[in-house]
Amino acid sequence: MTKSQLIERIAEKAPHVPLRRIEAIVNAVFERMTQALQAGQRIELRGFGCFTVKVRPARSCRNPKTGASVSLQQRSTVTFAAGKELRERLNRVRALPQSRAREPAHLPPSPHPREPGLSSYHLGSAGEVAPRI
Repeated sequence: MTKSQLIERIAEKAPHVPLRRIEAIVNAVFERMTQALQAGQRIELRGFGCFTVKVRPARSCRNPKTGASVSLQQRSTVTFAAGKELRERLNRVRALPQSRAREPAHLPPSPHPREPGLSSYHLGSAGEVAPRI
């Protein structure tokens, strides 16, 4: 989901709030989260998850192309740990029976008897079915 899609979804839930106002609120929330992370604070959204800043120490490594030694500076990264409620909701969605989850009903049978189901078909990014080549 992109930021503009998030704004559209919020606008659907709150049609009485102008779109510009929703956009300003979303931008303010993201800006405040960025400021908190820059200050080294932890962001905890109950039921969703936690954002924390991890500092990766300076280290030396090798350039795989040339084999030359390269030194990397210390850097900070943001990590996310999903909350219990989010993990449970995601696992409920994926708890389909294996036969239904692996082989949608609209696919024709496999032309290869040793490769049943989806072995000769795959789903594209938009969910369309295409034969494997």
